[in-house]
Amino acid sequence: MTRTAVLICPGRGTYNKPELGYLHRHHADKAALLAGFDAARAAQGQEEVTALDGATRFSVAKYSRGDVASPLIYASALADAQSLAEDIEVVAVTGNSMGWYIALAAAGAVSAQNGFELVNTMGSLMQEHLIGGQLVYRFTGEDWRADPMRKAELLLLVAQINARADHVLSLSIDLGGMLVLAGDEAGLSGFEASVPQIDGRFPMRLANHAGFHTALQAPVAAEGRNRLDGAMLRQPEVPLVDGRGAIWQRGSSDLAALWDYTLGHQVVEPYDFTRAVQVAAQEFAPDLFIVTGPGTTLGGAVAQSLVHQDWRGMGDKAAFKALQAQDPLLIPMGDAARRQLVLAS
Repeated sequence: MTRTAVLICPGRGTYNKPELGYLHRHHADKAALLAGFDAARAAQGQEEVTALDGATRFSVAKYSRGDVASPLIYASALADAQSLAEDIEVVAVTGNSMGWYIALAAAGAVSAQNGFELVNTMGSLMQEHLIGGQLVYRFTGEDWRADPMRKAELLLLVAQINARADHVLSLSIDLGGMLVLAGDEAGLSGFEASVPQIDGRFPMRLANHAGFHTALQAPVAAEGRNRLDGAMLRQPEVPLVDGRGAIWQRGSSDLAALWDYTLGHQVVEPYDFTRAVQVAAQEFAPDLFIVTGPGTTLGGAVAQSLVHQDWRGMGDKAAFKALQAQDPLLIPMGDAARRQLVLAS
């Protein structure tokens, strides 16, 4: 019996110390795929993906860099996407932030190799420019219940700080029960000084992250358009849900508009991951939400996005956990045990 699934691809921040060796552990059978990625890196004078993954030591300073994290995450996620069991029918693909580029490849809108070129180029450009920064702040309680009033209050605060002289701050990613904010040092510091700390973790700065999905990235978007060729795009084989919740249909997408979005709006405007997940749920009603590796951190945001629209009657964390224990609907492939539920035998 076929299981339908929405495939969700992760963004930056998902390849951390526990993930070191992910490709070697899970994808030793994909030597040809990885050799192509290694060759592309070597041609640019960059360390090969398999060498990065096979290192004996993990360093946050190195592995959080855009030109290191991006290709590693792309290779891990795409290899996972290519490893699904035959009884799984992927009915739609989406992703978070950089995961949009991976989603394009997973949906067949670019080849694996061209997708790697896209990710490696944009990751390198982000690192070269490193304009602005990001932080994460939680707006829901421990029960994950939707709190639109608190969310609106925080977004109003963001707008007020952004209106100050010599301050830049705006929403970067709407991420389930969290807001990812981006701005310059003054804007980020202004927010940190204006909100209470939560769990000793939030607000949390993200190492080596630029001001993604804001106007600060306009130079990066422009350089990306100069270096990359939109002719690499082809018709998606599976519907794609983008960071606005818009659907790009298989076989009938406007590829020029898709390229404009990918290296335009997607780079310089807020990314609404919450809406992407909710639209995918509503429009495709899958049996499963499969989050590719590496890492498992995106699973919480997916679950919270579903809870916030009362998907299948789940109105809080307890309801989600009860349903998940009875009949798992969220499968993070970065979890060694859970991934076995969706792997080809």
